Amino acid sequence: MFPVCNLSSLSLQSRIAAPFLSVTNSGERISNRGKIISPFESRISLIFALASQANALSQRLVADVVAETAKYVFPKRFESRTAEEALMSVPDLETVEFKVLSRRNQYDIREVEPYFVAETTMPGKSGFDFNGASRSFNVLAEYLFGKNTTKEKMEMTTPVFTSKNHSDGVKMDMTTPVLTTKIEDQEKWKMSFVMPSKYGANLPLPKDSAVRIKEVPRKIVAVISFSGFVSDEEIKQRELKLREALKSDNQFKIKQGTSVEVAQYNPPFTLPFQRRNEIALEVEWKNN
Repeated sequence: MFPVCNLSSLSLQSRIAAPFLSVTNSGERISNRGKIISPFESRISLIFALASQANALSQRLVADVVAETAKYVFPKRFESRTAEEALMSVPDLETVEFKVLSRRNQYDIREVEPYFVAETTMPGKSGFDFNGASRSFNVLAEYLFGKNTTKEKMEMTTPVFTSKNHSDGVKMDMTTPVLTTKIEDQEKWKMSFVMPSKYGANLPLPKDSAVRIKEVPRKIVAVISFSGFVSDEEIKQRELKLREALKSDNQFKIKQGTSVEVAQYNPPFTLPFQRRNEIALEVEWKNN
């Protein structure tokens, strides 16, 4: 009724799945207890052994999925200044280190520690066009998840930065990002992923020439937080508001040549009122 497997095709599996068996010249299996095991019973033992291995693997995968999901289901929360901020949340992922130097009525002043980013120039002149943002995100994600010289799969961090520089010609700007190249009469947005801090400067090199690795130096920034989805018009209005507010600051002034940087902390499926977004302008002490 059941086909008999030949010895050569099953012997290796039998040793892996049922190490307690020995084999007779007739192809029957004998346990260490002396009982003869038929080929059919050996196949059943193999099935149970493979099922046990699959179950153990599934449990590990489920545990990994649960651990990753928990980072989003049980997010971190920043210290809030308003009811809107109290509802915001961020995934429990590694993020940029900073300390709050002071809290103003409309914004915070932060000192941000140095960090490395992988960045790419976004297509078009919009920083928040869905297609352009998706393309840039995918380019950086491919680098992060293995498209690099060592095929290293790195952990996701937060936030995703989007920044823009204005220029009258070609130049290199040693602020944020560290190195920028501008073409005359063009305004280009750049998207950046914060790199896991454990690598330091020893990050694997990207295989895609569109990805660049940069170190962002320590800096002081003025930050406004807001919820919802980000648009170019939203950023324009909030940048103007922040620049206007900083005119009355007695300690800090906007650093000459600085441009707005946008931080988005949440994955796309986050509800609008729970999303945490920030715009930042680099500032410096007025007595410098």
